[in-house]
Amino acid sequence: MMAAVPTAAPPAATPSARGMRRRLTPSRVLFFALFLGLPLVVYVVFVVSPFLQAFYYSMTDWRGLARAPQWIGLDNYVTLANDPIFRKALSNNLILMILLPTITITLSFALAVLVTVGGNSRGKISGIPGAAVFRIVSFFPYVIPAVVVGILFGFIYSPNGGLLNGGLNVLGLDVSIAWLGDRRLAMPAVMAAVIWSLVGFYMVLFVAAIKSIPSEIVEAARIDGAGRLRLAVRVILPMVRENVSTAAVYMGIMALDMFVYINVMTPSGGIGKSTEVVSRYLYETAFSESRFGLASAMGVVMALVTMLMAVIVLFGTRQKGDE
Repeated sequence: MMAAVPTAAPPAATPSARGMRRRLTPSRVLFFALFLGLPLVVYVVFVVSPFLQAFYYSMTDWRGLARAPQWIGLDNYVTLANDPIFRKALSNNLILMILLPTITITLSFALAVLVTVGGNSRGKISGIPGAAVFRIVSFFPYVIPAVVVGILFGFIYSPNGGLLNGGLNVLGLDVSIAWLGDRRLAMPAVMAAVIWSLVGFYMVLFVAAIKSIPSEIVEAARIDGAGRLRLAVRVILPMVRENVSTAAVYMGIMALDMFVYINVMTPSGGIGKSTEVVSRYLYETAFSESRFGLASAMGVVMALVTMLMAVIVLFGTRQKGDE
């Protein structure tokens, strides 16, 4: 008779595996459910689900409460591609997405450098004289609601008795310019109002980031002969790169919206739709024309553009070696 071949015993559980089983206690399950599961559910319900609903309605001819929507596929997207007003609005948004973050962040960073390390190049590191007061005053515009900022600058830009034209007349320039009524000047005028309202906030953000840089690094650069410009560009800027990229994403998202400023300062999108943006055109399409399916398609397009912008900024500012 042949001897029975002994079967191999099952491998014993490793100490790490036994430890994992022991650590999976009800308290740990409850912890993960509360601090991981609950936020995930909230995110899916309030972020993912509305986006999926908008995508579904963008494939229909939904007109609000009139009747049940009918499936029309990609017809709404074809309509947008052939709509000159939507193309103009989207191009305005893309221009704002490039110019607004660039100008605002550049000014904010320059001001932050001035009030932190822009003082005397000898002795203790300090900002320009009166830096503390300047930080407080420059933050004031940010606390003013965007609607109020739009109304305020509407009066400033008024061709009859506006503060801007009045100031130019005091300087000897007899002008009566309709700043918001000129196709060439309307968008720059709106941008100036936005920059004025936001530059102080991002300056404070960069001031906090610069304050976190070890003073030894700044002192070493000064000892090596770095001037204020080189210190700001070659030393400080690389060390606050993450803050700059975050600010660029937030500014880009704001530039892709702009509904409040445009709707208050140029309610109809400006002369010849010169200041039209997608958010205002979306609102008009949905609530004035009751074309909610087409408006949902606009929202989907803007959501995709926003996500693409965020990915480009975040990955474009990464340095080699970043994980």
